[in-house]
Amino acid sequence: MKGALDKAMEAASGDMRSILRDQNIAYSGVSRDGRVVTVKFRDADTRSKGAVELKQRFGGLAFNDKNEGNEILLLATLKPEEEKRIQESAVQQNLITLRNRVNELGVAEPIIQQQGIDRIVVQLPGVLDTAHAKDILGRTATLEVRLVDDEHKFSEGFAVPFGTETFKDRDGSMLLVKKTVLLTGERINDAQPGFDSRSNEPAVHINLDGAGTRKFKEATRENVGKRMAIVLFEKGKGEVVTAPVIREEIGGGRVQISGQMNTKEANDISLLLRAGALAAPMEIIEERTVGPSLGADNIVRGFRSTQIGFVAIAIFMISYYLRFGAVSVLALGANLLLLVALLSMLQATLTLPGMAGIALTLGMAIDANVLINERIREELRNGNTPKHLSMPDMSMHSVPYLIPTLPL
Repeated sequence: MKGALDKAMEAASGDMRSILRDQNIAYSGVSRDGRVVTVKFRDADTRSKGAVELKQRFGGLAFNDKNEGNEILLLATLKPEEEKRIQESAVQQNLITLRNRVNELGVAEPIIQQQGIDRIVVQLPGVLDTAHAKDILGRTATLEVRLVDDEHKFSEGFAVPFGTETFKDRDGSMLLVKKTVLLTGERINDAQPGFDSRSNEPAVHINLDGAGTRKFKEATRENVGKRMAIVLFEKGKGEVVTAPVIREEIGGGRVQISGQMNTKEANDISLLLRAGALAAPMEIIEERTVGPSLGADNIVRGFRSTQIGFVAIAIFMISYYLRFGAVSVLALGANLLLLVALLSMLQATLTLPGMAGIALTLGMAIDANVLINERIREELRNGNTPKHLSMPDMSMHSVPYLIPTLPL
């Protein structure tokens, strides 16, 4: 939960800079220390004006004035109810993201549900490569597009300029990148692995949504000739995947990232970006593996229960309805055969609920035959002959026209 709260405060600090700048309210700087955002102003009047504007925009934050020597400060902290809302939202977003990732893995009938306040249980039946599944589920891959600070060169012992950060690129060298984020992975509609048309290297092809397309177009138009860094964050650590020079305005919402990655890495990155980012990092605290012997035993029991049910129905129908019962049993066997054949054609996973459904189908299918046979017996008890039942007098309204039907 600490990661979710820190992420919320980091986003709030960036929004505060934008709001104060848009409203022409002078400030000396905005910094974050843990879960406290500090805004420095030049005088008390400007601080009051800024506090009024920020309080209107950030209802979940509590603002307090503070003076340290000659510094005029405004401190922002999360309200308790806002912390609770962020934590609940983080769990729900992680649930959605995990479901998307599991669906990408192609696991049949997974179970993903919340347990307690801050835990999630994931059950993945049939997964053989558990290490890869855990790696995909726990990775917190997010994408950010920033500008490279080409005005300064990084060297050992070099003081990082204000408003910039250092990240490693795929070559292992350090790169100065501005903190201002032009675009985030939240604007990604789709991400697919592929190959670079020029170098034939593995790449990830990204499609942006409407807002992302507009932002990316504006960013490339305003920064032609500058380098743009695509930073991939995993487990809190950022790495520059590629940092190309912007040659011209890029529209259309299609972006390609490539840079010394293999095919497997391109597949994994595209899966993570396509499924969405985790709102808070997760750690596996318990892992259990259920062996195939238990599943095989359940399958045997399921088949045995279906067989016993079919035999019991056949004995009852034949002994009670004689020839009509034998016809019903033949129709029931055909019904079961067609059902299993259809499941086989669809490559359906046969689970315990599925076997219970087959057993229920047998009972429901024979139900129609019981009704028909009992209706025929009722007419016979009333004195009607089989000939009269098959060809009724149309002038009479007392006898319905009955045709024995087979179950579907």
